Amino acid sequence: MTTRRNFFRKSIIGAAAMAAAPAINVAATTTAATAATTANKKARQPLRISTLSYSFHGLVGAGMMDIFHFFESCRYRYGLDTADLWNGMFTSTDQAFTDNVHLALKERQLIVPNIAVDGAHIMPSGKDDPQQLRSMQDRYMQIARQLKVGFVRFDAGPYMPEGRQEADGWTTQEFDYIVKRYKELAAFAYDNGFRVGAENHWGPERCWTHMEKLIKAVDHPGFGICMHFGGWLGTKEENRALEKAAAPYVAHTHIPWDCCEDPALLQRLKVLKDANYPGYYSVEHHSGKDEYKQVGIQLEKVKAVLAGWE
Repeated sequence: MTTRRNFFRKSIIGAAAMAAAPAINVAATTTAATAATTANKKARQPLRISTLSYSFHGLVGAGMMDIFHFFESCRYRYGLDTADLWNGMFTSTDQAFTDNVHLALKERQLIVPNIAVDGAHIMPSGKDDPQQLRSMQDRYMQIARQLKVGFVRFDAGPYMPEGRQEADGWTTQEFDYIVKRYKELAAFAYDNGFRVGAENHWGPERCWTHMEKLIKAVDHPGFGICMHFGGWLGTKEENRALEKAAAPYVAHTHIPWDCCEDPALLQRLKVLKDANYPGYYSVEHHSGKDEYKQVGIQLEKVKAVLAGWE
């Protein structure tokens, strides 16, 4: 194969040109090499995609998966560089266990975009022990710092008793308590390089009016929301509009099966891209059946959208 360099070496004209204008050729070569290097780096940039470990809750319940097996699946089955965690896979929060988790992540070169913490909602209700909830929140904030997590989700709560609707929102007393606690958590998160916040999947948080009010009341750079696509109260059309409205405040995502199957998936995810969303696109599966295959399908659909953007 004759390269441009070989051609010029064999050509009298080329030799003369090289002798006459070495600086121009060096500059051109350097510029081309720099452009190629930049293009290669961009091509190697990993997609910002993950899967929540709750997606495998069926296998967890059957005793067929634990947190370390999940890490193996993320890295070697799906080729991810992320492990999006659900606290249901933490069989312990003792330091010895979290040290092992930290080591396993490091060995597999996995980062943790998020920990979704169930059962540690901010506003107690019913038989909840307020101190136990607060202690659980504090412990997972420490774990997030250790594992260098990007975002921690605590639901705002409270559980809605019979006769009380999610759209009713919080009482003034509940709202003040929730805002104060989120402010405390957001300050700690921000000081340690991550964010904390709520998710629109149950309670008043599902109503954008209430969630927006909460965001503006907390008003802290360490606070954000996890947007569960399709989780807002309202019709499909209303959800599409609310996904766009919420996009500037999103710190993490959960993308369920029906969203991945939506022909409008690209347009729905694009609202985050247009809002310069810096986080990860995390798929979440709920059926508890055939989870390896189903999660793989969801990942491929989201990957196709992200790869198209790249």
